[in-house]
Amino acid sequence: MLTIIDKYILKRYLATFSVMILLFIPIGIVIDVSEKVNKMLENKIPFTEIAIYYYNFTVYFANSLFPIFLFLSVIWFTSKLANNTEIIAVLSSGISFTRFLRPYIIGASIVSVFVLLMGFFIVPAASEGFNNFRYTYLKGNGKQLMRGENTNVYRQINDNDFIFVNSFNEETKTAFNFSLEHFEKDKLTYKITASRITWDPKKKTYILYDYTKRTLGELNDKIEKSPEKKVHFKFELADLTPVVYIAETLSLGKLIDFIEKERKRGSGNINTYLVVLYKKYSVPVSAFILTIIAVAVSSMKRRGGMGTNLAIGIAIAFSFVFFDKIFGTLAEKSTFSPLLAVWFPNIVFGILAVYLLRNAKR
Repeated sequence: MLTIIDKYILKRYLATFSVMILLFIPIGIVIDVSEKVNKMLENKIPFTEIAIYYYNFTVYFANSLFPIFLFLSVIWFTSKLANNTEIIAVLSSGISFTRFLRPYIIGASIVSVFVLLMGFFIVPAASEGFNNFRYTYLKGNGKQLMRGENTNVYRQINDNDFIFVNSFNEETKTAFNFSLEHFEKDKLTYKITASRITWDPKKKTYILYDYTKRTLGELNDKIEKSPEKKVHFKFELADLTPVVYIAETLSLGKLIDFIEKERKRGSGNINTYLVVLYKKYSVPVSAFILTIIAVAVSSMKRRGGMGTNLAIGIAIAFSFVFFDKIFGTLAEKSTFSPLLAVWFPNIVFGILAVYLLRNAKR
């Protein structure tokens, strides 16, 4: 059963967190508009697309800065409780500091579940819309940049088939210098080549130009040629040159399947995809760690008042984000373990949370 004090603290926890998000998101939108308004006008972007972009921006922005919003909101209202000597009154009534933490943990649980579900289902779609808009309208040569290093792509698409393309054009959905090699028991059985391959989304098929298929025989090879040929393949055109942020745009189930498929292909970007997957679980856990640190830091009445607590809180929050970004990038660009990189900030700040909590109890 929640007591009146529990309900009071829980209400302040959720309300302050919500207000913090509602205050900072408009500021983020205003800054973003001021930076991009000239390009939006130059490209004559329809208002509906801009409105959808800022909806996606809101979700993407809130999810990215969630730890800072949560930490500062807990610091803010707990410092007010401490300055009003409300915490002293609660602890003087015989309630232990651990018991005092209960409504905070309940609040962190509610926020964690919300963030977890958003990360699984809502954030991927928002991330896709947010990034597509930026690369389509706001970046020079953006549609090529969104494909990253898209030249000389050689990939295994299943146990028997290997694909090669020289380059890819996003506008026309066309890949150039295409070849497909099919193996049976490590022996090449046939090879398909084409000067270019185009995806037809209406008929769900590929059109190959200057098509050649060479089937290897024991005595003679069979060669089939055609200026233009429609072929059904089991891979999608995006499999040739996936967008650089594809992992961010997939829901949990699709992301797991995608990673497994890329692992079988021997993809060099597997660490990038694993970082995105592991963060879906690590970010909600950070809500508990940051909540405990915030309460431990701000529950004491300090000479500098709320300003001192906020200064300490901002330093810790930005340190957490700094560690998160640094180790995430380290895992993506090196052989460093993605699992350790993603969870390292939580481990370090979890130890800090235990230390601060023990001192706060004293």
